[in-house]
Amino acid sequence: MNGRDAGKARTALPAHVIEVGAEPLDRPVRDSLGGRPFLDPGQEWPVCFCGERPALFFQLDVPADAGPFGGGHLLLFHCRAHNEASDAECAGGRLVPRYRDAPQSHCPGPFWRVLLQRQAELPAAEPEPAVCALPLTLRPFDDVPSPRGIGAQLFKLGGTPSWAQDPEYCTCACGADLEFLCQVPEGMEFAVRPGLPEQPYSVGADTYGMFLGNEVYLMACPAHCDPAAVWPVNQN
Repeated sequence: MNGRDAGKARTALPAHVIEVGAEPLDRPVRDSLGGRPFLDPGQEWPVCFCGERPALFFQLDVPADAGPFGGGHLLLFHCRAHNEASDAECAGGRLVPRYRDAPQSHCPGPFWRVLLQRQAELPAAEPEPAVCALPLTLRPFDDVPSPRGIGAQLFKLGGTPSWAQDPEYCTCACGADLEFLCQVPEGMEFAVRPGLPEQPYSVGADTYGMFLGNEVYLMACPAHCDPAAVWPVNQN
């Protein structure tokens, strides 16, 4: 496949299941659904191509033992008004330059932003206004692949992806092979505050989803060529 390789053997990062707490947050924490994003100095809240500020769905500190990503801070923003699947654009066997800003087949630009930052020390002044702020806890677990090489279908960091279709491994525009970092399971919904506009194709008026509810595999650049060099592969 152009820009994708299903045949390479991959070394999995140590696996951590990501557990969502039930007690709403009243203070900024680094591992959370919603909340106040921890951003690198100079990094502003992302903006969708439509001009709307996307919601912070989750953020977390990447454990130190996670290979080239250890010690980073991962954040996923997704627009409320646009809920589609991602569409990789490749050329010459790799993702195009600035692929994280490239037009999509159904949109003139991306409606999400995934950041893997390395100097995110302070929380933003404003909290995420839509997604309910809940704590996240990372717990190590043994993600033993099935005979087909499929990992656990969980909200997790590291381990082996639970590919719903053939594995998709992309090459970054910088030439580094993107590596699997995090998975959001199919159909995961994020509770939102009452009275907000409903998201297209979401399950209900009180929740938002991402990428049409597809299983999402975050593939990150181990060379850290850009804080936004993380591609969300979608499958169902």
